[in-house]
Amino acid sequence: MYPDPKRVRDHRVTLRFDDYEHDLIVALANYNGEQTATLLRQLALREAKALLEGGNDSVVHRSA
Repeated sequence: MYPDPKRVRDHRVTLRFDDYEHDLIVALANYNGEQTATLLRQLALREAKALLEGGNDSVVHRSA
């Protein structure tokens, strides 16, 4: 059915945002012409890649 069954996106993650955060995300998704879930997925994977590459541009700050 699929060339690689592990590439099927069937794992869900729930995120909760306040009204201001949600409005920002929806506005950004609308501006880019994307679904909000697609935008958040891209942002999450971009952030994960930056962390793995050891970049300093990451939003996540590690505590020592």
